[in-house]
Amino acid sequence: MADRRAAVYLLAGGRGMDRRRGPDPLISAALGLSGADGRRSSRPSVAYVGAASGDNSVFRVWIAKTLKKAGAGAVTLAPLCGRRADPAKATAVLEEADIVFVSGGDVEEGMRVLAATGMVETLRSMSRKGKPFFGISAGSIMLARQWVRWSDPSDDSTAELFPCLDIAPVHCDTHGEADGWEELKTLVRLAPGRTVGHGIVSGTALVVGPDGALSALGGEIHRFARRSGEAVQVGSLDGR
Repeated sequence: MADRRAAVYLLAGGRGMDRRRGPDPLISAALGLSGADGRRSSRPSVAYVGAASGDNSVFRVWIAKTLKKAGAGAVTLAPLCGRRADPAKATAVLEEADIVFVSGGDVEEGMRVLAATGMVETLRSMSRKGKPFFGISAGSIMLARQWVRWSDPSDDSTAELFPCLDIAPVHCDTHGEADGWEELKTLVRLAPGRTVGHGIVSGTALVVGPDGALSALGGEIHRFARRSGEAVQVGSLDGR
């Protein structure tokens, strides 16, 4: 079957998202996606993937309110964590939804849950068939190619890469501007070839088109590349 994937929206969140009186414009833009078949819903139903936050109900209720304020219809949990984990039910929720949302939390834990429940290839297959995806914070990183972890957080030599969903074929970090994008720089140093890392600043989004074309929404996306063994900023995408 031909690849029919839709654009993927990678949001950083933050910058007043929880205090905004009106709808978040970046979430509204993501919800405006239509699948490869051209269908569009005025209030799209959302499958909520909360693997990175352990399907935390308080966090999910808050996010669901934010999504609905931005134009979402029903927001339904795809249950993958704890005693209520049900991959078959989760798959049905994902298939029925107009768009899939991947929540924030812990990237490594989220990917561990998706792997343990057999959902990694399920999500990738849905993307190839045209199901739209978007994420916030850790969810955005999970939708990208790889992330970095340390077996000993106090020893930088223990850093290593691990695979993410690769639904958005980019390397990225979210709202890391305060610490100078240290984790993203480590990822760029370790990644093969001429990898470019994208720092998605708080309150912005990186949009990855079906053909891999990149654009920014809401402000600047910082870009990093490896030069003489170090990761340095090499420009930005401007979505203002």
